[in-house]
Amino acid sequence: MAARRALKAVLVDLNGTLHIEDAAVPGAQEALKRLRAASVMVRFVTNTTKESKQDLLERLKKLEFDISEDEIFTSLTAARNLVEQKQVRPMLLVDDRALPDFTGVQTDDPNAVVIGLAPEHFHYQLLNQAFRIIERSVYLMSITRSSYVMDKLEGRLHRLLLDGAPLIAIHKARYYKKKDGLALGPGPFVTALEYATDTKAIVVGKPEKTFFLEALRDTGYAPEEAVMIGDDCRDDVGGAQNTGMLGILVKTGKYRTADEEKINPPPYLTCESFPHAVDHILQHLL
Repeated sequence: MAARRALKAVLVDLNGTLHIEDAAVPGAQEALKRLRAASVMVRFVTNTTKESKQDLLERLKKLEFDISEDEIFTSLTAARNLVEQKQVRPMLLVDDRALPDFTGVQTDDPNAVVIGLAPEHFHYQLLNQAFRIIERSVYLMSITRSSYVMDKLEGRLHRLLLDGAPLIAIHKARYYKKKDGLALGPGPFVTALEYATDTKAIVVGKPEKTFFLEALRDTGYAPEEAVMIGDDCRDDVGGAQNTGMLGILVKTGKYRTADEEKINPPPYLTCESFPHAVDHILQHLL
């Protein structure tokens, strides 16, 4: 890890850290105000795929969080960016409320699958449809290894197959926190499709290094100048620390006893909640 610099940016997870569904973590709004009053830039990063960024922003405003849309970086944004970069036509295996974030993306005759958290769509028929799309795309990519076939392919299709991304996982979280307890995340379903098609998904959300770097990009600051606060030891804290940030784990949301022992190196700090994390930052990191 590079030498630490003065703290300039704070990345904050949303669900499980600032709120749990439609309930704010106690004291989180006031703590955010205190953090904003300090000499740091605040950004909000989330793997949430159950709703569009606009719906998420409306939820946060109802909870009286002072957050603007351009401060939020979501894994849905990262997934759309990759779809456009790869020029694929995805089957969108995502919650219907997340579809507005893919407005304008071509989905006819799909040659790839984008999968997020979609409880209402995780049934055999749709998962089998996704399996067949991925399997066909993997097969087409495999036959391009033949120079004869490659020469016969039309230029655009040729490039598409060589650069293909048949399975794009918005993230691979094992589970997430709901008001009535833990619930399966998209990770188990992504893994099932990987196993069935003998391929690996391109993962765009936390804990991927590119996700954190992209979230920091518009701040102008390096990972060594940032800290991440979140309730997921692996995806929030582990991912951020692998990038070069400090990671603070909060004991709200999906946190379970001894989670901090699941990653190496362990979190820079484990504390009770977001307000306690802000207290530490203001007292010890600025």
